[in-house]
Amino acid sequence: MVLGGAALLLAQEWQTATDLEGVDFSGLSPARKTLAVKALRTQACSCGCAMKVAECRVKDPKCTYSRGLASVTVAAIKAGKSVDDAIAESKASKYGTRPTPKLLDDPVPIPTLGSPAMGPADARITMVEFSDFQCPYCSRATAQINATLKAYPNDVRLIFKQYPLAELHPAAAISAAAALAAHAQGKFWPMHDVMFANRSRLSRPSILAWAKEIGLDMQRFTADLDSEAIRKAVVRDVADGDKAGVEGTPTVFLNGQRYNGDLAPEAIKPVIDSELKRLAKK
Repeated sequence: MVLGGAALLLAQEWQTATDLEGVDFSGLSPARKTLAVKALRTQACSCGCAMKVAECRVKDPKCTYSRGLASVTVAAIKAGKSVDDAIAESKASKYGTRPTPKLLDDPVPIPTLGSPAMGPADARITMVEFSDFQCPYCSRATAQINATLKAYPNDVRLIFKQYPLAELHPAAAISAAAALAAHAQGKFWPMHDVMFANRSRLSRPSILAWAKEIGLDMQRFTADLDSEAIRKAVVRDVADGDKAGVEGTPTVFLNGQRYNGDLAPEAIKPVIDSELKRLAKK
């Protein structure tokens, strides 16, 4: 109920907020600011999220498209333009349309030493997933990724990296810490599975109960959960994601190349097959 109430509050906030993350309203008269806010609540974001610009700024503050659209729209309102003209100007800007991404971006280095992994160490394709245990899209992706691993038991290895979106998901940070505390005892995947299966119930008491159920040394687990070492490990994973260009979760890389397609097994299969053929030619 608490999490549901928080989600409802977040959903309502963008419709009433008069200040938005990363949006500079300075220099606007009260009347002009009202027009600018109205424009941002009306205008669709171009990032593909199906949200309005104001909504995207509240729910996905890292989105470069809603930030850019907002800056152009506000500047146009400041210059005396109408709401419709300001929206039209922002749509005509470089933020107005999102280029169709390549299925695989150019490779980037991603540190993975010590991260939880599943699959053969000599697999030709390493899949790195940046994920958030409270993210509904990450929860959905779990079954899809597992199906892909099952389809390629010898060729694909999964490495899991923490990327808790703490500003959106209040239980994401402690869940990431719990996953790594379980990893320290060799039980990352059982904790991974139980937390994703109970995404709506994530909390410290629940996590402690699950840790006991999967047979963890509770004294060690509790100490690790609150340790500076685990906190720093989560921070490092997030920093690694930021350097690799992660903007949301889940984000998956194949041999260092960000994958920009659907994670459904039938969608990612041609990409993996193509990569395996390319590697076989080397």
